[in-house]
Amino acid sequence: MRVTILTISDSVAGGKAEDRSGTLITERCREMGWTIVSQSVLADDRPAIEEYLKQVSDSNDCDLILTTGGTGLGPRDVTPEATMAVADRLIPGLPEQMRIEGKKKTPRAILSRGASGIRGDTIIINLPGSPRGAVESLDAIADLVPHAVDVLHGARHG
Repeated sequence: MRVTILTISDSVAGGKAEDRSGTLITERCREMGWTIVSQSVLADDRPAIEEYLKQVSDSNDCDLILTTGGTGLGPRDVTPEATMAVADRLIPGLPEQMRIEGKKKTPRAILSRGASGIRGDTIIINLPGSPRGAVESLDAIADLVPHAVDVLHGARHG
């Protein structure tokens, strides 16, 4: 499975913080045998996020885009809105599962507004911005994602 990782953070994009979440997600994907196609960073800028998600999805260079950051309640947290704006269809069960599993470790996990959707032949999944939350959220759905990609590409639900 080909994966693109997008870190969305004003402080990382501005060079004021290290991209710990993107790095940990990359490592976890590689441990699962997934191929990292690219890794990028953007500020919390909805038009820029939307353009990036469209460009990467429409290129057919990856099967999955994992975003990290911008899913909270802050005024600049716009990742879910950008994702929903570019998605052809939503996959509500994936972020629901991430919140369910996250709530077992911290009650605040339920406040994540992450979304998931399909654009063309690409699945987009929003992970939280905290390093631990990002990896734990990915782990909560990791067994479902390859099947979802296979079905999107024409496999049967067997």
